Amino acid sequence: MESYTVQPVKGVRGEIAVPGDKSISHRSIMLGSIARGTTTVKGFLRGEDNMATLNAFRAMGVVIEDDGETLAIRGKGLHGLTEPGDVLDCGNSGTSMRLMTGLLAGQRFFSVLTGDQYLRRRPMKRVVGPLALMGAAILGRDGGEKAPLAIAGRPLTGIDYRSPVASAQVKSALLLAGLYAQGPTVVREPHVSRDHSERMLRHFGADLEVADDGVTIRGGRELDGREIVVPGDISSAAFFLVAGLIVPGSELLIRGVGINPTRTGIIDILTLMGGDLELQNHREVSGEPVADLLVRSSRLKGIEIGGDLIPRAIDEFPVIAVAAALAEGRTVIRDAGELRVKETDRIAAMAQSLRLAGASVEETEDGMVVDGKETLAGCAADSHGDHRIAMAMLIAGLAATGATTVNDTACIATSFPTFMRLLEQVAVR
Repeated sequence: MESYTVQPVKGVRGEIAVPGDKSISHRSIMLGSIARGTTTVKGFLRGEDNMATLNAFRAMGVVIEDDGETLAIRGKGLHGLTEPGDVLDCGNSGTSMRLMTGLLAGQRFFSVLTGDQYLRRRPMKRVVGPLALMGAAILGRDGGEKAPLAIAGRPLTGIDYRSPVASAQVKSALLLAGLYAQGPTVVREPHVSRDHSERMLRHFGADLEVADDGVTIRGGRELDGREIVVPGDISSAAFFLVAGLIVPGSELLIRGVGINPTRTGIIDILTLMGGDLELQNHREVSGEPVADLLVRSSRLKGIEIGGDLIPRAIDEFPVIAVAAALAEGRTVIRDAGELRVKETDRIAAMAQSLRLAGASVEETEDGMVVDGKETLAGCAADSHGDHRIAMAMLIAGLAATGATTVNDTACIATSFPTFMRLLEQVAVR
């Protein structure tokens, strides 16, 4: 089992660029594969999760060329995928499994999706249920709640679905299924979730409308290949934003980060906590807003975090909890029950890990209460197989009073394979 140890540092300084956005990278493979013509993708994240998606579409007959810098996806058109000769392995990627379940539901062939031990424990009924209302035939363990999922592709009918959770994965699965459905498919959410699918579907020419009360897609229209440039992943940048805030003597510039407004909850939260964050050089790339982020060490204060901030920062809460542990006063995180069904129960895992570092953390059903301290202590923590828990605790270790070791760090490669190298690059010892 891999482990990694960090020592406290004197600052975090310099300029870096984080890898391409994981969510956008997944979608570029999926839509490029079912579009007509060639799609080129620059900045693709070659993490394990995204490679699982790429390999799945290769297994369905799509030619994807990779010269190390640019992907060239030779699209097969809306109905050009072929039945895979084996089970499709999604690894640890919930995005791969949930979005492909929607896309495969409307194909003319049979397929099976599986994943690693962690993914096979995650809930899938939130996607399988509404897809069944569209006419999909999907079987899985525990009544369709758990993978492996067996999908017998068949004709689908559009539905008007009100999702009980704000989830980009649920919304995206239904929109992808809607490409193959007869009639409109409408998805409504309690709060707006990230909209990368909507932006990219429009970029590829889908018949899609976004309104205040939901997203509507009409099936049957062919997509056309496009050029895509993937911006830096704000979820990866978040770890270095927090590092720059909590380690005294820090000033760090992170170049080319996607600042999609459905994803910038982390920036809003850290700014509300008193963080010195500056967005520079605003521009748009392939339909996505991008900026350079400058962060300086700051004295943070505790705040209350809930409501519509939650879906806009759902993946960043492990490292937000680290910032809260070193903020002045109390931070209350609520409305975040979705964290309990991520790669691990992130509420329980972060509460346990931060307590090991001497923090005062109380779990609640849908979040946590953190009473900030001046310093954390070095400790030995476990990732629980979750890449974001592993990276969050390594960032905490930069501001601790002794060595911090995180066990089972191989999972970091699922989303951020260059994390350790960048950490060494900016650490001032």
